[in-house]
Amino acid sequence: MGTTAVKRQSSRWPTLRDAAATLFAERGYHATSMRDLAAATAMTPGAIYFHVASKQALLLAVYEEGVQRILDRVEAAVAVEREPWARLEKAIAAHLESILDASAYARVVIRILPTDALEISAQLTQLRDRYESRFARYFSAVPLPRDRDAGIARRALLGAMNWTPVWYKEGGKAVPTVARELLAPLRALAGVKPPRGRK
Repeated sequence: MGTTAVKRQSSRWPTLRDAAATLFAERGYHATSMRDLAAATAMTPGAIYFHVASKQALLLAVYEEGVQRILDRVEAAVAVEREPWARLEKAIAAHLESILDASAYARVVIRILPTDALEISAQLTQLRDRYESRFARYFSAVPLPRDRDAGIARRALLGAMNWTPVWYKEGGKAVPTVARELLAPLRALAGVKPPRGRK
């Protein structure tokens, strides 16, 4: 049954997965019960188990979808950009758009850590690494001073990106502006000025 060990024959599967994403994002993984999911989908617990073997498998399915949605958005944003700094900036903006929109999937990826579900920690880590390795490719293309640890810089940037939903207010700075500001310290460290006409 693949990575997530779910049965996807029925049209109720998207409804179940969407409900799980919403509840996991709002309440957390441990605070969400199968009864909660049954109530949210007007399904019986038995019907849920027809679609998915366990709550862990359901979390994996939501996580996998969340990672794929972020990846798709980032890949589309950088597809025609070749200049490394501009490409990284667009990747950051696409990541922010993914975690700031109304979809719960990306918020699950940000909120729930692999250590929150120890039984499937390895699989969750693999999914996170799948995205982070793609982001690392864009990050490694920008030239930083040799005396700086690029790995720490990349993780610090990801941490700042993922913290954005905590403070970002609707109607505030535009997402591309936030992306540019998050990248500004690294540009300064590398001695690279933003493109002309941009602050």
